[in-house]
Amino acid sequence: MSNLLILGAGQYGLVAKEIAVSMKSFDRINFLDDNSEIAIGKIGDIAKFRDEYDMAVVAIGNSSLRLKLIDELCRIGYKVPYLVHERAYVSPSAKIGMGSFIEPMSVVHASVVVEKGCIISAGVVLNHNSTIHEGCHINCGSVVKARAVIEPNTRTSYNEICDTQYKNAALVAV
Repeated sequence: MSNLLILGAGQYGLVAKEIAVSMKSFDRINFLDDNSEIAIGKIGDIAKFRDEYDMAVVAIGNSSLRLKLIDELCRIGYKVPYLVHERAYVSPSAKIGMGSFIEPMSVVHASVVVEKGCIISAGVVLNHNSTIHEGCHINCGSVVKARAVIEPNTRTSYNEICDTQYKNAALVAV
């Protein structure tokens, strides 16, 4: 088994930890965060923890920062896994990018591509052959239609229906 370091101990961090615990794949799970009492260090300390933790993920809502930190983790030598809750369905033909989270009760159907650093919230349906580009946050209850393409850094509203070439400009800057 491995040790997992989660960057960000806020709302996304707590969700990431619960997903990671459900996977039963990690011996130890801890946080780095600049403003949390439950963190074992600050985000700037990531290199200092490399010998103790072989894996790390970024659980921060700002997609640009999330993607930047994923790249930094890779440069330092961490493995950046994707996290899938035990109560989510992910098709064997789906491809999930590093640092993405698949929350409980989500469906990732046949031939779906979820790129690096995405958050797929609880109850989301990603229908077959859809593509979710890097840094997206598909919010609770949203449905991505078959063959839809969600542009990078898109953040959907709750219970939103996403069609082909979807980009919600009002919500892109997260």
